[in-house]
Amino acid sequence: MLGVSASSLRNWERMGLLNAVRSQGRYRLYSREALRKLRKIRYLRTVQGVNPAGIAAMLHEKRAVREKSLGQKRKREAIARRLVQLRRELGMTLAEVARNTGVSVSFLSSLERAYSSASIATLQKLARGYKTNVLSFFADEDNSRRLVRSRDRKVLKPNSGVEMELLASGNKIMEPHLFRIAPGAGSGGSYDHEGEEFIHVLQGKLEVWLDEVERYVLEPGDSLYFESTHAHRWQSLSDKETLLLWVNTPATF
Repeated sequence: MLGVSASSLRNWERMGLLNAVRSQGRYRLYSREALRKLRKIRYLRTVQGVNPAGIAAMLHEKRAVREKSLGQKRKREAIARRLVQLRRELGMTLAEVARNTGVSVSFLSSLERAYSSASIATLQKLARGYKTNVLSFFADEDNSRRLVRSRDRKVLKPNSGVEMELLASGNKIMEPHLFRIAPGAGSGGSYDHEGEEFIHVLQGKLEVWLDEVERYVLEPGDSLYFESTHAHRWQSLSDKETLLLWVNTPATF
């Protein structure tokens, strides 16, 4: 079927490019998925001339992308279940949520079906509409600890290119985060809420707009303090990862 010798299949298996399933009689068995993978290996080896180590790296990268995509899907599904739960607990329809938050019915439906991911701006609007915080969309338990070691930080990835590491746990008045923002990534729009915010730039460059009137460009060492009732949006202007210490009070994330 593949046009290769049995010895080639055994060699590829020894090289770690493929693990064949064995029957009770110790015969190698190949599924359709395995055949597709073998065709890919044959093409890379015989046509492209890629060595086994290179093939292994390419297959590993492809698998990592697939696993990352699966992980993102599971996170969307978890958030979707939580959004449905919150809306039903309040006895609200999608149309009512849309009127209260300014998020369209179609997009709300897409979020609840786990078809789409919400930006931080959208999550903030929904949290305000449901009288909760963004963290409640991701976590259902409160593990209060005075000391949070770097290896134990909870990491939230609300949308592509933005990671939030929680620097404190449990119910608190201040909410400190370590933001990691990819080049060009941002809030996905403006949002506002009660409280105050403090941003300190550790690395990269950040653009912040307040009420679409005041524009600030922050570089390493710069800090910005503002009332959260101002509609604010932000975006990385750096060609590398932007790293921020971001503190909210009261806890809104």
